[in-house]
Amino acid sequence: MGWFLGLGIAGLVLLVLALVFDGVLEGVLDGLGEGLDGVLSLPVIAGFVSALGFTGAIVLGTTGTGAGVAAGAGVVAGGVAGWGAWRFSRALMRDGSAPAPRGEDLAGTSGSVVTAIPADGYGEVLLYLGGQPVKYAARAAVPVARGAEVWVEAVLSPTSVAVRPVER
Repeated sequence: MGWFLGLGIAGLVLLVLALVFDGVLEGVLDGLGEGLDGVLSLPVIAGFVSALGFTGAIVLGTTGTGAGVAAGAGVVAGGVAGWGAWRFSRALMRDGSAPAPRGEDLAGTSGSVVTAIPADGYGEVLLYLGGQPVKYAARAAVPVARGAEVWVEAVLSPTSVAVRPVER
């Protein structure tokens, strides 16, 4: 039973080292298999070794059938734990984030006037880009008072927009 507990603890230590050193230890396994990307990662190996050890210790301690049966049960449990770690890491790697918001995304959004917009010049509007408030210089065909709600008609430059007042 001591060997099985040692394997279980060694797997947990390997997992902690893999998490702490995040990728530094992964270089050890880089040349082992090009087609096995992710299958031979440290979290997968650590999950396999830990499950093998702890399951083997539990089977050996509770059933008393012998080391061969305990090792067989440990290999099955380790395979399931390793496969689960591999699938989980693949799912995390596929989880792409949305593209970064761009200024062109502002057309068609609403905002409020911070500095009054004269008919022949620029004022300022507060718009939300990617959920963050951003002030832009704004032009309008008609004068727009401070505090009015506006609609972005076009993006003129990275720092300015054309707006029209919202009529309700």
